[in-house]
Parts: sequence; structure tokens; C-alpha cells
Amino acid sequence: MRREQGSEAKEALVSAFAEFGGENLRDIWLFGQSDYEMLYLRDDVSDKLEEINVSKFVDNERFGFVTRDTYDQLYYASYQYTVRGFDDFEQFRMFFADDERNVGMFTSLDLQPGGHDYESLFRHVTDIASGYDVPTVEPGEVGLE
Repeated sequence: MRREQGSEAKEALVSAFAEFGGENLRDIWLFGQSDYEMLYLRDDVSDKLEEINVSKFVDNERFGFVTRDTYDQLYYASYQYTVRGFDDFEQFRMFFADDERNVGMFTSLDLQPGGHDYESLFRHVTDIASGYDVPTVEPGEVGLE
């Protein structure tokens, strides 16, 4: 397991995802408009990520900033999170409320029978995040490009 050092807020968020996902937790990423930071990466997932361009993968998640704004304008309810299903895992993405900058997180979890309770995860992470400033993305060499 690789884990980048970070602020107290980031540590609290990583703990929340780890508590929720347990051994199913694969990775955790924090991203902003132009940078991203790996907060947690399981060793077997690290091996798989060596085969892809992580920057392009994260760039795709940035489209969520536009999608979130569009949903907030079109619907009577506020956007909260997105879950995507893949043949090997599920991915959960959410954004932090901040009027001045865009910051989001995504994580992936191994599939499990009956699925995961993502509403519970969103509420738990949101509760924890409310006690901190929105985390700052600190780009670093993650060694996966």
C-alpha cells in the first residue's frame, strides 16, 4: 500500500474511505482544475495503473465540474455524487462545496455482493469534511505516468 503524506483534512478523509471500504478500497484521488494527488493506492492496483495514463484518467473526472454545474441548473435537487460500475470495481466521485475553487475526490472499491451503500459514504465523508477547510491539491510525482 502506498499512501502520500498530507494535511490533517486529507488524513481524516482517507480514514473515512478506508473505514467504509476496508479491504475493498483500491485507491483514493484528490483533484482540482489542473492538478491531482494520489492519497491512497493499493499495491495490486498500482501494478494495473502502470498500464494506463493516469493524467488522462483524472482529466476525464474533471468533466464532472461541468456536469455538476449543469445538474444544479437543470434539476430541482442538488448533485451529490456519481458511481460508475466496471467489470472489476466501482468508482465513486464527489465534489467539495467551495465557491472559489473546484476540488473533487474519487475512489474505487472492489465489487461486493449486494453492492456498497454510497449514500452512506457520501454522508460520512461530507460530515468529516465539514470540520475542515476544503483540501488543497498538492501535485506530486506519483510515478504512474
